[in-house]
Amino acid sequence: MPSDQLSESSPGFTLQTAELDNKTFYCVNPEEVPIVYSQVQQYFSYNLALEPGSVVWDVGANVGLFAFWVQQTYPGVQIYSFEPVPILFQALQQNLPNIDSTNIQCFPFGLGREAKIVSFAYHPHATAMSTGYPYTPEERLELQTTIGQNLPPDQLEAFKPVLDRFFEYQLIECQIKTASEIIESEQIPKIDLLKIDVEKAELDVLLGFTPEDLAKVQRLVIEVHDIDHRLQTIQELLTQNQFQNIEIEQEPGLAGSNIYNLHAWR
Repeated sequence: MPSDQLSESSPGFTLQTAELDNKTFYCVNPEEVPIVYSQVQQYFSYNLALEPGSVVWDVGANVGLFAFWVQQTYPGVQIYSFEPVPILFQALQQNLPNIDSTNIQCFPFGLGREAKIVSFAYHPHATAMSTGYPYTPEERLELQTTIGQNLPPDQLEAFKPVLDRFFEYQLIECQIKTASEIIESEQIPKIDLLKIDVEKAELDVLLGFTPEDLAKVQRLVIEVHDIDHRLQTIQELLTQNQFQNIEIEQEPGLAGSNIYNLHAWR
C-alpha cells in the first residue's frame, strides 16, 4: 500500500457539520467548507448572465456549496448537480434544505468521455481534491511547492502538516456517465452555464458531449489542470465549437502552478 493510501478502516466516511452563512452544512471535513466556499465565490467575479429559469450544470458538486451560492445569487435557476463520491453525494442530498430543492436535481455519478466505473482517489482531509486521476509523486511535490511559495513564511510551518494530510486517500469505485446521455434522458434543450471542477478530468467531461449537445452550452467556467497542453487543447475545442470569448485566470494562491480557471461564452 502506498504511504499516503489509507486503510478501509480509516476515518473519512462519516458526515460532520459546519456552520456557514447562519446555515448548517453537512460535510466530511468542516475545516474545508469555508475554503471551498471562498473558491466558489470566485466564479461569480464573472458576469454569468443568469436569470430565473436558466439551466446550470454543476459538474463536481462536492457537498453543494456552488449550488447554494448560485441560488443565493441568481434565484430561480434550475441546477443539475453531479457528484460521484458516495459520501459527498450523501452530504449534497442532506444539504438540499439550504438550497431551493424544487429547482435542483442531484445525480450520484460523475461525467466523462464514456460510461464506466472508475477507481477514485478519495481524499477525506481535502475532499475537493478527490480524483479519478490520482496524484503522482511529482504532481504532489509540484503542488506542495506552489502552495508553499505563495504562503507567508509565518503560515508555512504551521500549514505543512495539514498539507501532508491533504494527500492521504482511499480508493473507492465511482460511476461515470457522459453528458450526452443525461441530455437525452432528461430532455435538456439548453445549458446556460456549465461549471466543471473535476480534478484533472475536465477534458473528459467536454468530450462526453456530442458536437450537437455542446452547441446547447452557452457559457462555461472550468478549472483546468494544464497537463499535456490541456489548456490549449480545451481552448481549441471551444473555439471550434463557436465559443468566441475565452478568458483565462489563475488564483493568486496557485500562481506558478498548472491550475487555471477558464471562462468561455458565445
